[in-house]
Amino acid sequence: MSTHDRPARVAHDVQREVSALIARGLKDPRIGGFITVTGAKMSPDLRDCTVYVSVHGDEPVKKQTMAGLAAAAGYLKREVARNLKLRLVPNLRFSYDESIEEGDKIDRLLREVSEKEGWKK
Repeated sequence: MSTHDRPARVAHDVQREVSALIARGLKDPRIGGFITVTGAKMSPDLRDCTVYVSVHGDEPVKKQTMAGLAAAAGYLKREVARNLKLRLVPNLRFSYDESIEEGDKIDRLLREVSEKEGWKK
C-alpha cells in the first residue's frame, strides 16, 4: 500500500466520524434540517480537511446550519481526535455540496420532458 492513498483513507475515516457525530446530534440550535455528509477531502499534508455536506431545507436553514457547523468545528475536531487516535488532527472546514440538489433538478427536468414528449419508461 503506497503512502499516496493515506490522505484519502484518513479523509474517509474523518467523514465517517463526523457523520456519526452529527447523527448523534449537536447542541447548536442553528443546526437544523436533514444533514448528509457527502464527502471529505484531505490536504496532502493531513493538516486540513474539507468536509462536504448537503442540507435538506430552505435557504435560511441551509445558511444557519452551515454557520452552526463552522462554529462546531472545534468540538468536532476534538471528538475526531479522541475517536480516531491520529497523531495530527486536521482542521475541519465545512463546504456546502450542491450535487444532490443538481441531481434532483436534472431528474425533475428529464421527467418533465418525458411527460411532455409522451415517452414511456
